[in-house]
Amino acid sequence: MDRNGHVLPQKSSPNHALSEVRRVREDKGEQSIQHVRLNGNIVRRRLGKRMIEYWDSELPGFGLRVHPSGRRTWFVMFRQRGKQRRVSLGTSKQKTAIEARRLAREKLAEVALDGLPSRKTTKSRAKEAPLMREYAELFWADYAHHWKPSTRNRNRTGIDRDILPTFGDRRVDEITKADISFWRDGFAERTGAFNRTIPILSVMMGYAEKLGYRRRGSNPCRGTPRYKRKRMERFLSAREYGQLATALNHFETECPAVVAAIRLLIYTGARCGEIENLRWEWVQEPRIMLPDSKTGAKIIYLNRQAVEVIASIPDRTPTGLVFPSVRDPERPIKLGMYWPEIRNRAALPDVRLHDLRHSFASTAIRDNISLMVIGKLLGHALAETTSRYAHLSDEVIADAAERVSGSIASLIGVSR
Repeated sequence: MDRNGHVLPQKSSPNHALSEVRRVREDKGEQSIQHVRLNGNIVRRRLGKRMIEYWDSELPGFGLRVHPSGRRTWFVMFRQRGKQRRVSLGTSKQKTAIEARRLAREKLAEVALDGLPSRKTTKSRAKEAPLMREYAELFWADYAHHWKPSTRNRNRTGIDRDILPTFGDRRVDEITKADISFWRDGFAERTGAFNRTIPILSVMMGYAEKLGYRRRGSNPCRGTPRYKRKRMERFLSAREYGQLATALNHFETECPAVVAAIRLLIYTGARCGEIENLRWEWVQEPRIMLPDSKTGAKIIYLNRQAVEVIASIPDRTPTGLVFPSVRDPERPIKLGMYWPEIRNRAALPDVRLHDLRHSFASTAIRDNISLMVIGKLLGHALAETTSRYAHLSDEVIADAAERVSGSIASLIGVSR
């Protein structure tokens, strides 16, 4: 083989089985050669009585030599201009497996291009990409202020907990689709975490393209499927509404503000955070004018029952929180602290606060209100969001058809 490229141990191939071990005789004794995927676990293996060479099963030419003395040296072997060469990449104490693999890739790429005409570098060439750990801070400083506070907190957790531990020591431009797929497989037990984190990484990769750290259109997250999860939708029946009403009546003497807030959730279909953070200056009956929400500015329409709930609140002021915390009046109430006790009193242990919003939509459909109007009531920015309730509408129509056909059958003397 005269051309430039990687070199493997004699009589070996890139598709060699991972568990294969063969021994070759050397002047100074035996040397064991193993084919594995080189990572931190391989570095931490116990020492043997002879020198061992581990060759990476995924990157041909990349290896780790372990001496009986305990010294572990990364290396890359290749053929350049007809000569076989072995280049040391540093010891395991100096370089991690990820860093050594990156250096090996760079060296093999350099060797493969040796002798080919190169283009002169100019100032217009792409910038040298930083490590993800460094880039994450740059991205955060530039981008995080575009998100709402709750989104910022959730995304920061995703970056620190799920992205940087895997990609922190990789350069931004060397992350590939295969890396993303391998990363995705590690979330088999935390599918929800992956579905929340992959959009963050995708935004980071897209912004890296704009900064010149990646080539245009190279976002490795594009096309990566999210885990399919069963949508949690729970709708209260008429009997369950009665159970909840009884529990709220009993709880009202203990925490009247909590009960008033939950009743507003029931009557308006609003999101929990919209009621928790509600301020008096936004209450303009018969509407609540929210300056901001999950989907931007929003109008919550107050029906007669909701207006009565607001009117029953004794401490009405021109401005300030409608439902302040008991411990700190400057902070909003947290309904999630009280809801478990209320739903248990109602014998509805599986009902979440957000299910009150689903139940509002379900009741609206049973009353033959169109999906378009329901979307307006709930404050959905996209019609697709409301379409999740379409199957309920189909059930209402099918039930109506059944009743109509039954009435006709009775008129013409056909048994139902």
